[in-house]
Amino acid sequence: MTPRPSPLHVAIVGAGIVGLAHAVAALDAGHRVTVVEQDSAAVTASVRNFGHACVSVQAGEIGELAVRAREIWLDLIDRTGLEARVSGTLAVARSAAEAAVLEDLAARDTAMPSELLTGSAAGRVLGTAGSAAEPRAGLLLPNDLTANPRTAVARIAAWVDAHERGEVRFATTATAVGTGVLTTSRGAIRADRIVVAAGHLLSRLLPGTAEAGEVRECALQMTRVVAPAGLALGPAVLTGTSMLRYGAFAGPAAEALRAEILRDRPELLEIGANVMFTHQQDGTLLVGDSHEDFDSAPPFMHERWSRLLLDEAARVLGLGSGADFEVVERWQGVYATSARQDLLVESPIDGVTAVAVTTGVGMTVGLALGERVVAGF
Repeated sequence: MTPRPSPLHVAIVGAGIVGLAHAVAALDAGHRVTVVEQDSAAVTASVRNFGHACVSVQAGEIGELAVRAREIWLDLIDRTGLEARVSGTLAVARSAAEAAVLEDLAARDTAMPSELLTGSAAGRVLGTAGSAAEPRAGLLLPNDLTANPRTAVARIAAWVDAHERGEVRFATTATAVGTGVLTTSRGAIRADRIVVAAGHLLSRLLPGTAEAGEVRECALQMTRVVAPAGLALGPAVLTGTSMLRYGAFAGPAAEALRAEILRDRPELLEIGANVMFTHQQDGTLLVGDSHEDFDSAPPFMHERWSRLLLDEAARVLGLGSGADFEVVERWQGVYATSARQDLLVESPIDGVTAVAVTTGVGMTVGLALGERVVAGF
């Protein structure tokens, strides 16, 4: 019998979903864990998103990780009591080109189930059946999850901190990292393994790794609105622009759709739009989003971009314009992005691993990526 490896002390920089994924995996593997987070709570990428684990529309390595991450999400719902549900995803087609993309995906043999819907069936989900806003078709992807991004990572962090071998130190800034030691604003932490999961802030600790990985910042614009009266709590909703962003939709039909949008709605491509929304249990919709890359993202948001996104979401729901929404909040999200790779996993120093999801799907794949990295310790 192979002897069980001795437990390690794993120090983790970052209490976002990727850092906490490593914490959960390390605790489950029998290790001791210390997480440090510079802020007093998670306030960046992991709380500024849709809360959408969009498993069904991923492909390749990302798709494989997403399938495994879904299993971990379901387990964490039971263990931590986090606010999440199997919501499914509805991809909505409003043109023949969009419908062709959905038909193409539905015809493939994929790991995730799907159901091609008529326009009236999709309209019943959206409350637009029989109206001028009734879609041409829809694709229901029933296995996807929606979490409350405001509370999900906080619940996981609380679970880690309450674990007999876990600790989360908020308001503690990592200032240097080396083999066996993580230096912080509250003293040094000795550890057998160190994971730097600082997202777009990776360069503050490991600038060479961030530069080699071409890690930049992607800024996006999001809005929370009151759901229209009569709209039942339902699936996350994707639209035509979403079909250009996720790997499972890729193919000739998606390229034909890109040409159509470039011809008819070029402004949506100019702002990197992914017009979609998730329905939260408090009766609000999280609506977004745009994408713009920077070395350091400025805090300023374009009101025109917000109006474009809200107008598109309003059309899906049969409203006159985005002005018909009651806006509760607007905010800017920022996450790590890279033209070089979708996942950054590097060990620039012995015993130190830098990990980042650099394609905007941290909530979808982060839990499985953490499990994979920890299994290699």
